[in-house]
Amino acid sequence: SGTCGAFSTSFPLFCFWRFLSGVAVSGVILNSFSLKVEWIPTRVRTPMTMISNFLYTCGQLLLAGLAYAIQDWRWLQLTVSLPFFIFFLYAWWFAESARWLIVNSKTDVALKQLKKVARMNGKAAEADKLTVEILNAYMENDQTDAKNQRVLDLFRTPVIRKIACCTMFVWFSTSFAYYGLAIDLQGFGVNIYLIQLIFGAVDIPAKIVAFLTLNLIGRRFTQSSSLILAGSTLLANAFIPKEMQAVRTAFAAFGKAFLSAAFSCCYLHAGELYPTVVRQTGMGLVSTMARFGAMMAPIIRMSGDYISILPHTIYGGMAVAAGITAAFLLETRNVALPETIEDVEKRGKKRTKETEAEKEEVPLQEAHVSLMKQTV
Repeated sequence: SGTCGAFSTSFPLFCFWRFLSGVAVSGVILNSFSLKVEWIPTRVRTPMTMISNFLYTCGQLLLAGLAYAIQDWRWLQLTVSLPFFIFFLYAWWFAESARWLIVNSKTDVALKQLKKVARMNGKAAEADKLTVEILNAYMENDQTDAKNQRVLDLFRTPVIRKIACCTMFVWFSTSFAYYGLAIDLQGFGVNIYLIQLIFGAVDIPAKIVAFLTLNLIGRRFTQSSSLILAGSTLLANAFIPKEMQAVRTAFAAFGKAFLSAAFSCCYLHAGELYPTVVRQTGMGLVSTMARFGAMMAPIIRMSGDYISILPHTIYGGMAVAAGITAAFLLETRNVALPETIEDVEKRGKKRTKETEAEKEEVPLQEAHVSLMKQTV
């Protein structure tokens, strides 16, 4: 569709091909992320996810250079579309998700994939020990649960419903603020190629910091703090006079950096929150909400023609609200991936009991201190 767009004879036809490109790229991103989450061990999942995010940043920087070098839009469109034919060819070598194969009663195919990967990792002895019976016994409960899973199951039980609602709002707001800022590049009065380069470059330190906090502190903290910082920056930028272009550009760059960090965490956190049986469904749902956010962003941008501070105020306010919402999600750092909705419910209930126990412990400690003082 990208190649066809380069040969479009009218603007509506070009929009049609670009629409199909967007649909296809969304599928590529979701599937590639799900495969990474399910194949990569927990201890290296964060580094591998961040490497993928850095490649996205490299692509943004490369695009700025290509757009500057190739002024003709048809040649530019063709140049960025042709590599997908190469990706299509080598994508057939990817191993299908073993978890998905097993829970969908394709254990024999999953066994072949697991043995292939084990041999690639130099663990041929372990590969020879695997059998269909072992895999079926290990995933017996998950296979039963997977047969009846639907989109509505994301809203039937309390913990998974909370996860679905919170992640939907977080993804919507992150995409809404991100694209709202991205479509206003020319509004900063800076060369469009230069601002694109700046917006790509600021992602590098932001994602390095995000990588450190994801590993050392956790997903929830990174997600929440990056969104609140992004929203605060956008809100502040709404009240900076347009004459101060350098300051406005700097604040916008910081906002873009925080939003990029938030987006990096979005994929990792949501992928670890949803269980295997509905992970693809859940990721598709939140991705759809992100697309709605991207669609709403230019509509809100038009309100700036009447009230100049309104767009950035709304973008920033939504980001702050999303940051507060993210604080209610479960922490998933160094936690095994859940296989079923029941696993998620158990984890959520365990977390609730721990919180209640901590609350009960505080009054007891205060009472103990009070008695000690009275004794003294």
